[in-house]
Amino acid sequence: MPFVLPEGLAPEVYPLAWLVGRWRGEGVVGYPGIEESAFTQELDVTHDGGPYLAYTTTIRLVVTPDDPAALVAEADGTAEPPAEPGPVWSTESGYWRIPPERPEGVAPDKHPVELLVADPSGHVAVYVGQVGNGRADLASDLVAHTATGAAVNAGTRLYGLVEGDLMWAHDLAAFGHPMQSYASARLTRVDAS
Repeated sequence: MPFVLPEGLAPEVYPLAWLVGRWRGEGVVGYPGIEESAFTQELDVTHDGGPYLAYTTTIRLVVTPDDPAALVAEADGTAEPPAEPGPVWSTESGYWRIPPERPEGVAPDKHPVELLVADPSGHVAVYVGQVGNGRADLASDLVAHTATGAAVNAGTRLYGLVEGDLMWAHDLAAFGHPMQSYASARLTRVDAS
């Protein structure tokens, strides 16, 4: 099926048009001091006609029942998904932008991109990178946190459109640890915004 630009999308963000929509899926989170856990995610990328895209996401941990029968059902594939969503692990909101000037280092077939992200754990980050052909590669340019915020020092993010799904990976340098995998997921488009 051919891709159609979302109605009213500002031309400045055409290189990001493939992100626009509501996405849902599953992933995994784990880091030193954080036990590896499965999660579900909802991600919304919307626009209001301005030269940016708005971004919000909520990640909820998957809760495994302690009931032995439920564990057997999960193991043999007959388990039903939990009726209640699990606890919120994280939320983020922010904006995607295509800067008006092309910095050095951006490949000729790509566009520069910026992602501004805030989360309630007390930190904000500015990511910069490049986008093209359904892929965005980003690295933190600035990370700031409050005195009580999560001690995140740097991060990288990769977003890619693979067979119609949105796949992403997030690496972190945080809590005194070097850059390493933190979370990743595969999301399916629920609807276009």
